[in-house]
Amino acid sequence: MKNFSTGVVRSLTGRTAAVALAAVLALPAQAAPASAGPHCSFRPNAPDQHVVVKRDTLWDISGKFLEHPWCWPEVWGMNRDEIRNPHWIYPGQIIYFDRAHGRLTLTKPGTLDADAGLPPVTRLSPQIRTEELERGAISSIPSSAIEPFLTQPLVIEPGELNAAPRIAAAPETRVYLAEGDRIYVRGALNGATSFQVFRPGKPLVDPDTGKVVAHEAAYVGSAKLVKEAGPGVDVHSFVVTSSVQEMGVGDRLLPTPPMPLRNYVPHAPARPVTARIMAMASESNYAAQSQVVTVNRGALDGLDVGSVLQLYHLGKTIQDPGGSKGFLGFGKSTMRMPDEQFGELFIFRVFGHVSYGLVMQVTLPVEIGDVAKSPE
Repeated sequence: MKNFSTGVVRSLTGRTAAVALAAVLALPAQAAPASAGPHCSFRPNAPDQHVVVKRDTLWDISGKFLEHPWCWPEVWGMNRDEIRNPHWIYPGQIIYFDRAHGRLTLTKPGTLDADAGLPPVTRLSPQIRTEELERGAISSIPSSAIEPFLTQPLVIEPGELNAAPRIAAAPETRVYLAEGDRIYVRGALNGATSFQVFRPGKPLVDPDTGKVVAHEAAYVGSAKLVKEAGPGVDVHSFVVTSSVQEMGVGDRLLPTPPMPLRNYVPHAPARPVTARIMAMASESNYAAQSQVVTVNRGALDGLDVGSVLQLYHLGKTIQDPGGSKGFLGFGKSTMRMPDEQFGELFIFRVFGHVSYGLVMQVTLPVEIGDVAKSPE
């Protein structure tokens, strides 16, 4: 099922795009793989239809119909190859719930084109350039909440910055380097000309082991190569192209990465993962809906972009007032409370042993030390 996901529409225009999109939306829920469990059921109070508006996200729309919005690819049987070539959803379209067949569709139930066997096309006007199609598509998740974290800040694992080029010198008259200032960089550029500038930041401590597993490098700005070091010269000449905080000697440069593909299709991790919340993006000790947190698991632990984890508060050990008092009645009886599930976490950027996640649908604030694990 190719439906609520974001990606590139290859060359579909006009009726072709509408027919293809409507056709895949009409696949029945019964096509789901065996792994689709009861958590992927439709809500008992699901509406008959929903009109897509510009401020919608695919997660929001799915949540109107499904008990757990992240699991729509399971319900509609999407596999990983299909996820790589998803379709768009646009404002103005209507999503219908075909209750008789247990499916969602872009066509009102009972109005299929009898001659062609395809839904009538009334909502997509002809488009010439795929870029124009993409510009109007709604996103999978609140994109504004995660964009600052797609390339910055950056998680640096031990030794990763050691070989990166560094700012070796700056004009003596400049205390604060700003846009347009010249800087001098030492180190191998490996053919790159555009760089981001980072400074090692706060340590990321694993709540399970108490050890520092990485550092979060603070993004301080960007710089562009002006002239490579020539014979007998040790440094390259750069110009600062942007600065968000003080930049100075010793800061490290990493090549500007390409803009990542925003194909955020939610799915359970390929193998069971149990992680812990170890840092918040804000200075607060708590995180709320649509805020970013860091977990102590990454690509090497089974996470990838789009993985969904369930959030739990660890069950506390409390005194049991009716329990046995032990020898001579002086002891204290305790009992372990269950872990309480209170929300979901959408993983959108993954490093080796660390990942960034967007907090979704929480009923309580997220705290450092909370558990995030594969959906049950």
